[in-house]
Amino acid sequence: MKKKIEIFCTIGPGSLNTKFLNFANSNINLLRLNMSHLDLKQLKKNIFYLKKHSKVPICIDTEGAQIRTKCNKTKFFKKNHKIKIFRNKNYYFYPDDVFDKLKVNDKLDIGFSGLCVKIEKKNNNFFICKVQNPGFFEPNKGVHLINREIKLNYLTNKDIEAIKIGQKLNIKYYALSFTNSHIDVIKFNKLLKSEKKIFKVETKEAIKNLKKIIKFGNNLLIDRGDLSKDIKIENVPIIQRKIIHEAKKNRKNVYVATNFLESMILNSYPTRAEVNDIYNTIEMGAKGLVLAAETAIGKNPVECVKILKKIIKVFKKNNA
Repeated sequence: MKKKIEIFCTIGPGSLNTKFLNFANSNINLLRLNMSHLDLKQLKKNIFYLKKHSKVPICIDTEGAQIRTKCNKTKFFKKNHKIKIFRNKNYYFYPDDVFDKLKVNDKLDIGFSGLCVKIEKKNNNFFICKVQNPGFFEPNKGVHLINREIKLNYLTNKDIEAIKIGQKLNIKYYALSFTNSHIDVIKFNKLLKSEKKIFKVETKEAIKNLKKIIKFGNNLLIDRGDLSKDIKIENVPIIQRKIIHEAKKNRKNVYVATNFLESMILNSYPTRAEVNDIYNTIEMGAKGLVLAAETAIGKNPVECVKILKKIIKVFKKNNA
């Protein structure tokens, strides 16, 4: 089978080293820098390091239109406890204008530990939340507003500065997180006329506007992590199939991310369920597979890529 299956890897503490990057030169197609976990100084420093030690193209993945947590210390909150969330200190949300958009009775699903809160009181400087479901308040975690939709800018100010840095340093790939409509796609295409763009599908709004997004965007990426929070995890398999089918029908590329080899963040070998998931995703017609935490913070980044390549090899052998 001639079809090439690409591998994208997220760069972080687990992979920002010469051993991994030397391996990447002949085994990986794209190195992803996630702006949700980098400041602008780190971005520039990482780009210089990657360019020095690798020939693999770099992709700047924007923060996009998502509420995220900020805090100095991770803390576990029990059910019925109260959390004081400030405008811009201690425990708070990002981007800055989110504070004014939230209101009493809003329900917030925070991160992936199960934490869910309801806003009970609000003033100009903070609001009081009651914990509906216990969990951890951790830094840089996504926050999903359960009861309604609010409008956020499709790029943060940090994203805009990151893109300027990328253009100065000749970065050719950019991903738009939380693409919600074809308007977002058109704006991003105008902003980055000659660069290669990837549009991430990870919200209910994106699913609703899928056909128009596909019409204007050539490369889609299904981020199953945040998508699972927005459409409920049991709906992810059918939605993944729907997106891949629609993209193939329109001759557009689609990549898939999140949880392919989650167990290998700590372990040296995958589960059978993970191997089956990877094979099925390729069989559906995905153009490529994306590793996130597995290579960013995992203990076995090289082994993760090797497992992907083995499964791709088996797939090609049996579909020649």
